[in-house]
Amino acid sequence: MAQRYVRVKSQEGKIYYGMLQLSLNVEVLDAPPWMEGQPTNVILEPDQYKLLAPCSPSKIVAVGKNYADHAAEMGTTVPAEPLIFLKPPTTVIASEMEIKYPPQSQRVDYEGELAIVIGDRTCECTPEQAQSKIWGYTIANDVTARDLQKKDAQWTRAKGFDTFCPLGPWIVRELNPGARLQTFVNDDPHPVQSAGIDQMVFSPDFLVSYISQVMTLLPGDVVLTGTPSGVGSLNIGDRIRIEIEGIGRLENLVISR
Repeated sequence: MAQRYVRVKSQEGKIYYGMLQLSLNVEVLDAPPWMEGQPTNVILEPDQYKLLAPCSPSKIVAVGKNYADHAAEMGTTVPAEPLIFLKPPTTVIASEMEIKYPPQSQRVDYEGELAIVIGDRTCECTPEQAQSKIWGYTIANDVTARDLQKKDAQWTRAKGFDTFCPLGPWIVRELNPGARLQTFVNDDPHPVQSAGIDQMVFSPDFLVSYISQVMTLLPGDVVLTGTPSGVGSLNIGDRIRIEIEGIGRLENLVISR
């Protein structure tokens, strides 16, 4: 199993980065792992910590319509170049935390995605250089108020509600290029989304390079790489689970706000 890097809160309220062991103990690091954090002699047992989102980004840069089948189901073609937008850091929640359904919306959708975690300051890099800027990978749910997305001239409100970016449960350094992403709703064993991440139109390296021509990416920032077809609505009380081979599962309950 790949090493899993986590961010946790101790019983005393301190936040640490660490490495999750098979025993579920966390070996605490003295800094974020992408800042060359080293193991300490502090070990947290499972009842001594709460799992948080695995990073605390200064920004989340998301990519729209990066799978041809999803663009088709939205009634559009694939953009000629990446369609990027921002989600505020306040959208981030951890696995097992609640997605809050905003009263302003009548249609809230899930969007399962592979998320990239940036490990180094990245500005105007090439796709080749981007390979060394990508520190690791985790899972995201780009929750979207679909009715507001259609109503507004831009997507900030639809994508920006608090809790609209579940992220986690941890970060891994390596990922099979053909790893499968699947999304499940409640106890239905049949996935509502299922695609290989190699079906992306624009690769992770290209996306990081493209975004870096627009804005500087900082260590710990997150890039959401787009969602495959099969997006659909969520209802209060639903439990949404996104799985990516080689990473794990991200699971959240939807509650009223």
